[in-house]
Amino acid sequence: MAISVFDLFKIGIGPSSSHTVGPMRAAATFVEALRRQDLLGAVSRVEVRLYGSLSATGVGHATDRACLLGLMGEWPDRIDPHCIGPRIEQLENTGVLVLGGSQTIAFDCKRDLLLLDESLPYHPNAMTLEASGSDGLLLQQTYYSVGGGFIVEAAEIGGGAPTQQVQLPYEFSSAEELLALCKRNNLRVSQLMMANELAWREESEVRSGLLQLWAVMRECVANGLSNEGILPGGLKVKRRAAKLHRSLQELGKPNVIGSTLSAMEWVNLFALAVNEENAAGGRMVTAPTNGAAGIIPAVLHYYMKFNPEACDNDVVDFLLAAASVGILCKKNASISGAEVGCQGEVGSACAMAAAGLADVLGATPPQLENAAEIALEHNLGLTCDPVGGLVQVPCIERNAIAAVKAINAVQMALRGDGEHFISLDRVIRTMRDTGADMHENYKETSRGGLAVAFVEC
Repeated sequence: MAISVFDLFKIGIGPSSSHTVGPMRAAATFVEALRRQDLLGAVSRVEVRLYGSLSATGVGHATDRACLLGLMGEWPDRIDPHCIGPRIEQLENTGVLVLGGSQTIAFDCKRDLLLLDESLPYHPNAMTLEASGSDGLLLQQTYYSVGGGFIVEAAEIGGGAPTQQVQLPYEFSSAEELLALCKRNNLRVSQLMMANELAWREESEVRSGLLQLWAVMRECVANGLSNEGILPGGLKVKRRAAKLHRSLQELGKPNVIGSTLSAMEWVNLFALAVNEENAAGGRMVTAPTNGAAGIIPAVLHYYMKFNPEACDNDVVDFLLAAASVGILCKKNASISGAEVGCQGEVGSACAMAAAGLADVLGATPPQLENAAEIALEHNLGLTCDPVGGLVQVPCIERNAIAAVKAINAVQMALRGDGEHFISLDRVIRTMRDTGADMHENYKETSRGGLAVAFVEC
């Protein structure tokens, strides 16, 4: 399967790509299927069934709200986050859902949206939607939210549905193949990725699309630096980014701002800002997931802030190079916390950020591969155990730590020549195997680890 940079980086809303963005897309896709088959006007009832991790932590990740909004015809890249609360409140008060924005049906959340204590075999994040009319069942479809906002319809599994095939000039499924292609064609990783993107769209469209993603990342950081208060969900977690920003601005003397320690504080700040916005349900970019969305923006902001010669071309190259590693992680392991733990989310994002930074700093492809390998290797075994099923503790701080780790990985790799002991391919396979061995309590179910260590007083 050919994966575009725009598959990995998608504009959406918080708090979770697999539990919010994916389910909203699935529900909206279901509505579109009804419309295409001219069934929308005949629907009198819709039932949503959530399974596995979507059921276990769905309420904390706003899966229930996402499904309802998708049924209303909303998409995560278009919806105004500020309208979500009022629209859900109206539905709960009236018991009326406007399906696809046009068909009015009765909807009782307790009756029609079910959290089931069972899992479907293909993936832990599963949901089934049924639409019925006066003559019975009209349409039933099962969707899997497989991480990063990607959804798979049950009919697609095992080749049951046709998929669009795109011929890439430089197809690769391993880091070894990627390095060989770069060497054979004398290309940087970002150049190879741009050539592949041209199989989908014009270069001007690629560049404008990537700069639009960067604009949303910047806006997300700005919102995180200005918004204060308590994050929703009941844990009473305080936002810290705005206060930290004021503190760093007060210390903005040349001898302080130029120090390594201060630079790392800015990296922490950018990551905290993004993930606090994500936890609050704000607009952001899956990178490659929501739970790990602060790492890549933080490292890119770091580069743009502390390099006076940084420009838009660097943004484009950074995101393209980062996507190359994201593609490898998705193809050969997973970017889903519900499937392999947080190593698949934060670990993948850390490796992607390292690849992006290495590319814009002039790393050779082997040095870039080494940087990504270091970053991912030191996230192996990372569990996904969110307290209260919320993307807050330990997720927000975890992004800040991983952003700094990505920068350190690049610094280490650039001191070498690209030769190293364990390849990125081996580390990705290890992430896959570790995820398979990991107990389900540590895969976004909030049934183990920190999630149960927290005692509410």
